Amino acid sequence: MGIEIRYSANQRDVKRYTQQELRDEFLIQNLFVADEVVAVYSHVDRMVTLGCMPVLEEVSIDKGIDCWKNFGTDFFLERREIGIFNMGSGKGVIVADDETFELGYKDCLYITKGTKKVTFKSLDAEAPAKFYMVSAPAHCSYKTTFISIEDAAKRNLGTLENSNKRTINQFIHPDVLPTCQLSMGMTCLEPGSVWNTMPCHTHERRMEVYAYFEVPKDQIVMHFMGEPTETRHIVMQNEEAVISPSWSIHCASATSNYTFIWAMGGENQAFDDMDNLVATELR
Repeated sequence: MGIEIRYSANQRDVKRYTQQELRDEFLIQNLFVADEVVAVYSHVDRMVTLGCMPVLEEVSIDKGIDCWKNFGTDFFLERREIGIFNMGSGKGVIVADDETFELGYKDCLYITKGTKKVTFKSLDAEAPAKFYMVSAPAHCSYKTTFISIEDAAKRNLGTLENSNKRTINQFIHPDVLPTCQLSMGMTCLEPGSVWNTMPCHTHERRMEVYAYFEVPKDQIVMHFMGEPTETRHIVMQNEEAVISPSWSIHCASATSNYTFIWAMGGENQAFDDMDNLVATELR
């Protein structure tokens, strides 16, 4: 299917975008196509967001991607690291060079820079795995590591009274394992809670990608972005992702509770390095 290229957009121009232009620039849809790799390369910190749903085939990570043309490398992870989550109802298997990993629902795999071969397959074609991935440039190698949902570091935040009671599961995070720059985790909202990341923030030193799932059929997520004084929204549905540049807020409300995966890359990995905002100052 090839790779889609998204170039950087600055906050001055985004103020004049139509709703469709906003969606075209930041929204990532249709991540899971049977036996294909879907990839969106963003020039915001050169992050790549990918989806792979193997059904009948064992699929290579570089299927349909010209690594030399897009990255100037011989293989995808020659100068990159990647985090992978299984969003699908069925289990899947990932082979990373000479190691094999089985991922259940919401499990995660970190694969280090320099890994030449990465393939994906599902254990049951009737219930395929859905591998959601984000890759960041890397300048050194660490250890390819499997992290189950049970082993993620957990932080409980929010309250039901404020409609934002949630658990933050930290997977690819300095408290769990060392990586070059990539950080990833999963936030699960409890029934009755619909707000994430509120009061919201920006972090000038890092960009972020959100991927929403466990959004019930016929329900929506209202994702908010933009400068704090020039907010915009993007209406999103299940299994869609959105790019958030460093200058943009990133928060959401929805018509149901939901789960989302966050991925960050940039100058540091300090989870609490944020420029916090007062909600009443948003415009």
